[in-house]
Amino acid sequence: MVTGFCGGVCPPVSETRDGEGETAMPMNVKPVPTLDDEVNEVRLGTAEIVNQEILPNENVLYGWRSDGGRPSETQVTEAREVRAHVQNVVKKAKLWAPHLPPEFGGMGLSFMQHAYMNEVLAYSPGAASLFGVVAPNSGNQKILLKYGTQEQHDKWLIPLTEGRMQSGFSMTEPHNAGSDPRSIQTRAVLDGDEWVINGHKWFTSNGHAADFYIVMCRTADPDDPGGANEKMTQIIVPRKTPGVNIIRGVPVWGKASSHCEIIYDNVRVPKSNQLGGTGTGHQAAQDRLGAGRIYHCMNSVGSMWRCFDLMVDRIMTREVHGGEKLEDKQFMQGFIADSYMDIQSSRLMVVDCAMKMEEGADSRTDISSIKVYVPNAYHRVVDRAIQVHGAAGVSGDFPFAGMYEGARTLRIADGPDEVHRILIAKNVLRRYHAGESWDFGN
Repeated sequence: MVTGFCGGVCPPVSETRDGEGETAMPMNVKPVPTLDDEVNEVRLGTAEIVNQEILPNENVLYGWRSDGGRPSETQVTEAREVRAHVQNVVKKAKLWAPHLPPEFGGMGLSFMQHAYMNEVLAYSPGAASLFGVVAPNSGNQKILLKYGTQEQHDKWLIPLTEGRMQSGFSMTEPHNAGSDPRSIQTRAVLDGDEWVINGHKWFTSNGHAADFYIVMCRTADPDDPGGANEKMTQIIVPRKTPGVNIIRGVPVWGKASSHCEIIYDNVRVPKSNQLGGTGTGHQAAQDRLGAGRIYHCMNSVGSMWRCFDLMVDRIMTREVHGGEKLEDKQFMQGFIADSYMDIQSSRLMVVDCAMKMEEGADSRTDISSIKVYVPNAYHRVVDRAIQVHGAAGVSGDFPFAGMYEGARTLRIADGPDEVHRILIAKNVLRRYHAGESWDFGN
């Protein structure tokens, strides 16, 4: 028996359904012949935990959402116990924190290995956090790992990786284009051995729970010598520092969120709180976003995979108009074909881009391509799954609502579609103006 968003036990696909709270069969993951044994073992081990420990407990982990109410104390306690159990299983299987090196308690996976793991993790919404990958902590951990000093590792990174601290990322501003980090107006000025920070941010992720924020600041005047990208610095700011004023959690899709609006009013922190050299903030952000776009896209592939399974299951089992099956309808057959093509094309584009990134090739055009294509494909795949499920598709009995919102949000997050389309066109035109055509084989 398989359980899930139905809030109870659901029969496997071969059994008769009553149409209430159906869910997908376990994720079908087999060894990929072109991948090495290590990657296949990671994928198979991850799928085993997803199928045996997470899918059967989704009703406990997230089932309270299906009635639209607040969870009771009993539900919160039960969910916390299940989370702890699953996390212990993950750690025993040595699948914890794939993004971190072993000396910080992680798996030490390569870029490609992590990408292949992500598509399996994302089959169940929220599963990544059960494997120690929690945004924005995971991205902040990578930045601290690369740019942090030993003192910063001891004070911030290690407690963060051990779960004794939470973090936030504070970059976007309400009055400046989020798609252009160089337009940031939050200023940090050195006063002796302290940075004095003044500025207005919003969508600071994990703002309420964070013990510290990584804040993107302008540390040079726009007219100062140097390139436009060398005027930003990322600085660690503890949440309880005087002058850190949390205005609100910004509602997202009509619901409360921990993405906070914050005003930094003469906030003073030690100069030693800056990450990397002065002026490296833009590069650090690009390091974070470039890899993050790959992971987001592979997460989207995993979510599409779940949508596809649920949709095909529904099409095979749902009877309409006097006993006819949806699978006999050409409209529904078209939905299957279109979603299959969206998923396969997305997956292959992301894998190709990740390979180029790992090999050190110029992957800028490919990153922009997947950033535009995959969220749009994800949006289409979820939309078809909702349509096939009818009213149930927009209910809390299935994970589609969160996926739909997530897919739409990804068309804005980490750079809007329009910016990436412009970058693709500029990169292509630059090559043709240089007298060279595009080589689609590289």
